[in-house]
Amino acid sequence: MLNKVKSLTFQGQTTKNELLTLLREDARKLNLSDMVRCSLQIQQVAECIHTSYKSEYIKAETAFMIRIREVKEDNLRYSGKLDVEELNTAIDILSQQEKLGENMQETDPTFLRIYSILSLYTTFIRDEPIHQVGTLFPGGFTVKKEGDKYTCPVKDNNDNNPLAVCPFCIAEQDEEV
Repeated sequence: MLNKVKSLTFQGQTTKNELLTLLREDARKLNLSDMVRCSLQIQQVAECIHTSYKSEYIKAETAFMIRIREVKEDNLRYSGKLDVEELNTAIDILSQQEKLGENMQETDPTFLRIYSILSLYTTFIRDEPIHQVGTLFPGGFTVKKEGDKYTCPVKDNNDNNPLAVCPFCIAEQDEEV
């Protein structure tokens, strides 16, 4: 899927609708068993998380994964061209994550595929942060919307995390954290 998205950037100017078409096409290939496997992976990862935050983590990650239905059903027309440089940065990060995932036995490639689709969709089509407003992080901090600006409590903490999509997420670091 990422190779198809990358090919869009070779054309120079790419529109939101062109990207949405590719993302929707790939999302529609996913089925219920894919979602069940991803849900199981979320549960497995949660086993390593402190009990006080575990249920919030599962809730947030499951809500994120369920948004794949939104991509499948999105037939809206979006105006505007994409920042090809930003899109290439996102593709490079997601490609690196796929490579890392190949070396991690517990990571289901379908999980990474959904993660990629949704990260690109929220950032480049919906102009929203990857984690939804209200997503709770350890310490009780949440993703917030203030006017037209989104803030995240953990963005700066993940600058050097190869598994994070923070570098291309539109949210800014919450300066109050």
